[in-house]
Amino acid sequence: MNEDRFVDIEIKIARQEDLLDSLNQLVYQQQKKIDELEALCAALARRLKDVVSGGNEQSAANERPPHY
Repeated sequence: MNEDRFVDIEIKIARQEDLLDSLNQLVYQQQKKIDELEALCAALARRLKDVVSGGNEQSAANERPPHY
């Protein structure tokens, strides 16, 4: 009886260890994806800022002077 109980406990521990490894791998992959998305957002924000600031310079160059 005790031996069966130990076997059941060992099986449960092995399953928990496997589940923990799977969850750790999933968390690692999610963090990696989050880092990629944050880098992409930062790059897009910089590009948008450059386009907006560059657009202001171009529109200022194309505006009619105030004396017209």
